[in-house]
Order: sequence, then structure tokens, then C-alpha cells
Amino acid sequence: MKKRIIYPAIACVILLSTVSFKSDFFEIAKQIEIFTTMFKELNMNYVDETNPAELMDTAIKAMLDDLDPYTKYWNEQDVEASKIRNAGEYTGIGASVKTIKDKIIIIEPYKGYPADKAGLKAGDEIIQIGDVKVSDFKDDAGELLKGASGTKINITYKRQGANKSTVLTREEIDVDAVPFYTLLDDNTGYIVLSKFNNKASSETIDALKDLKAKGADKVILDLRGNPGGLLSEAINVTNIFVPKGELITTTKSVVKKYNKEYFTKREPIDTQIPLVVLVNGRSASASEIVSGSIQDLDRGVVIGARSFGKGLVQRPKKLTYGTQLKITISRYYTPSGRCIQALDYWNRDKNNKAVRINEQDFKAYKTKNGRTVYDGGGIQPDIELETSKFSDITTALLRSDAIFEYGTKYYYSHQLKKSSDFKFTDADYEEFKKFVKQSDFNFETATEKSFKKSLEVAKRENFDKDIATAYTKLIASINASKQAALDTYKTEIVNLLTDEIIKRYFYREGLYNYYVKHNPEVAKSQEILANKNKYEEILK
Repeated sequence: MKKRIIYPAIACVILLSTVSFKSDFFEIAKQIEIFTTMFKELNMNYVDETNPAELMDTAIKAMLDDLDPYTKYWNEQDVEASKIRNAGEYTGIGASVKTIKDKIIIIEPYKGYPADKAGLKAGDEIIQIGDVKVSDFKDDAGELLKGASGTKINITYKRQGANKSTVLTREEIDVDAVPFYTLLDDNTGYIVLSKFNNKASSETIDALKDLKAKGADKVILDLRGNPGGLLSEAINVTNIFVPKGELITTTKSVVKKYNKEYFTKREPIDTQIPLVVLVNGRSASASEIVSGSIQDLDRGVVIGARSFGKGLVQRPKKLTYGTQLKITISRYYTPSGRCIQALDYWNRDKNNKAVRINEQDFKAYKTKNGRTVYDGGGIQPDIELETSKFSDITTALLRSDAIFEYGTKYYYSHQLKKSSDFKFTDADYEEFKKFVKQSDFNFETATEKSFKKSLEVAKRENFDKDIATAYTKLIASINASKQAALDTYKTEIVNLLTDEIIKRYFYREGLYNYYVKHNPEVAKSQEILANKNKYEEILK
């Protein structure tokens, strides 16, 4: 009888110890059971016919929306797209596109690929693919552009209000991680690294070796606009310039198996060549691992504007039926120990929006040479340039596509034969301001948001009639200030307009060729690299 009592007791202890690593094990099981029974009852008893797949998709996305924006559910198409991004190769039309409601917008056709050969231009709106109208297609219409190499596809598109058609032949598209590199007049090697796919380090090495063979004795590594990619490639790219066995990043998590240190594993290419790394507000993730480690190890000078501030690491986890969960598993830290995550997704404001970490809360860390650097808000450059920054209004212009759409307008109203002939004049900028005013561009300031909330409170308290006139005047004053902001931040806006316009005429290669002669960040980099004393002084 005693044995019968003892054995269940031992089994209970074993069970409890087994699940103790997750104290909420029972709660998880309970919630899954509640959801399963609710989902079943809903689909069996709802007044109208339901679509279980759509309901589940909505439920999953709503659940993940409360976490960080990088934790995502991937269906089979998303999984395949991720493989393509990391591999740098796919079959398609060779263009960057954006799907908006009932059309697909060509953002950038790649030189020499099918979209370009067929005459498609940035700003063209694809409205029909084969027999399928984009407006009638419920899923991602961009998937219709993909297919086997050599297959033809009929496209109907709208350009400047007129419908046109063309036939494209799909090809294997090879996306370079290093789309451009060149030797500048002062023997500075200029390398653009645009993404961290699995070719990033090998292409950077090839570029550096070629430049050194041509006489390069200093290097600019341009990571502006690089959104990141593979962590392993960030380590390998840094390894090009730092010795084997150097700590580059540490990842930390509540899950112990994700607590890791990442060291360089290869012999470097050159640990002595003077180096400048360019970053801006669109340099994120892997770009920040490279620029942050180069800065922390005092291996090079970082120039530009504060980087995006993505200090979170994701890993795909396989689910059933070919789907995946891309989940944030840890935070990464630079060699000095700083986490550069800028937004706090776990302590949100009353509107459930992630709050930006306050500069007053930034913590100080020391580089290898004892220089002070800070965490919490991206990588702060050693030399910050106004031309690299993105103000709130500039960011809003980018998000609204105002700069992109003006680029389209400019292209069809101006002739340009050489990039060296281009100059965005004051008269051009006045035209841009008129264009913005006439468009549906809407930039809501923090001040406006506060006043709107105050008016809502006033309405509840029946004071709105008393303050209506004053409120109208205030909003009019704010709108006037917003127009003035276009002048205040003219320099950074003109730089982005220049980028957009040059690409329209001369592709991305033409843009980089324009950079090496006219870009202020490149010019400043050359100035620092040419002054050995200044370069060394910054790093000490």
C-alpha cells in the first residue's frame, strides 16, 4: 500500500520539476484549449459562413502585434521570400516594387534586367498581370511577377495617366550585396555594401582586394540605407578589418541557450588600412553590428547620422505546413557592452506605442582606447553631419512617398544627359514645395496630437465652443510652421530628392558615381582619411 502512495508522489515531483523551467506551462495549455474550443464553436455556429484560414491569420497577427514589429508569422510565400533575400538570387522581372491596394508600383528597375529591358520606369503602376487584374487579386499580387526563368509575362501598366502594355521575359536575378565600388582620385577605396545576404563578406573582400591592387591605401565602407540581414555576415565583414579571435557581439536572452558570444574566426584582409564607415538613420541591425564593433574596437571612424537603433536578434522557427515564426530571441550587444535598441516595445505609452529610449537614460561605455560611447539610440557617429540626418518632416515625406512621386514628376519634365550636369536649384525646390502643398501629404506634429487630445477633453466637458476659434488659429499657425519646416530642413530633403532623381536617369550605378564627386559624407570621409593626425586623434 505504501508503494502505491510513494510512486505517484515521485511521479508528481518529476512532472513538476520537468515543467518548472516554464512556470506558466499550465497557463499556456489552458489558453490554447480555450482558444481551440472558441475557434471551433465560432466556425460551427456563426450566422454567416466563415473563412477559418483568414480568421486564424488575423488572430495570429493580432497576437504578434502586441510584441515587437520583427516577430512575424510567415506563410509559405514569406518563407520563400526570406530564402531569396538571404541568397541574393531569385527568378523574376528584376525590379523593386511596392504593392498598394489595387496596383503595384515600380520603385526601381534594375539595369539590364527584364523590367528595364521592357522599358518599365520607376513610378509606373502595374494594373494587370496576364489575365489577372491586380485590383481583383486578394493575395500579394507581387507574387504573380515571379515564375520560371525564360517564361513570358504580359503586363498592363499606367504611366502619366495613360495605359500601356509590354511583355517581359523572366530571368534569374542576381542581387549584389556590393553593387558598387571604385578607386577615388586620392587613392581612397569606396565600397558600397547595401545588404547582408550570404554574399556580403565575399563580395566586400573581392572589392577590397581589387581596390588595394589598384593602389587604395584607405577605405570608405558605405552602409547608409543598409537595413541589415545575416548576423554571421556582419561578423565576417567586420573580420575583414579586425584580427581573428576578436569579440564582435554578444547576444543575451531569458532563454539561456541564446546567450552567446560571437568572435571573428578568419584571418583578416587588412587590420591597418585607415577606415571610415558611413551610416545614417536607415542603417540597421547587421549594419549597426559592423559600425558599432568598428567603433568600439577603435578600428575606424564612423561618419554620418545616428543609425536606426535595432538591437534585437530574430531567428526563424519552423511551424507546420511549411510556415514559420520569425521570433525575436535576444538582444545583441557591441564589444563595449552596449545595446543600441532605440525603441522600448515592452513599456509602451498610453496609446500602446513603443516609446523611444530617452537620451537622459543612455548609459556610457568605453571603447578599446577608452573613448566614451553610449547605448540606447543606435550608433552615434564619431562625426555627425547635418546632411545625413532625417528630421520628423523628412521621415514623413519619405513615408508618404512625396519624394518618390516628385522624382517621377521631375523625370518626365526635365532632360538630363549626364549626372555631372545635374543640380537641384532653388527654383526646383520651390516647385517641390508647391507639389507637397498640392498633394495629400499630411504630417501631424506632436503638438497637433496634443491639441487634438485637449479638444476631445474640452468636448467632453462642453468647453469646445469656447475654445474653437483659438484652436483654429493654433492649427493654422502650426500648418504655417510645417511649411516653414520645409525650408528649415531643406538640405537633408534636397539630398534625398537628388538621390531619387539621379536614379531615374542613371540607375543606382549613376547615383554612386555622382556620390563620389558631390556627396558631402564622402567628401568629409576623404578629408578625415587624408589627415592622418586628425584620424588618429579621433580614435584616441
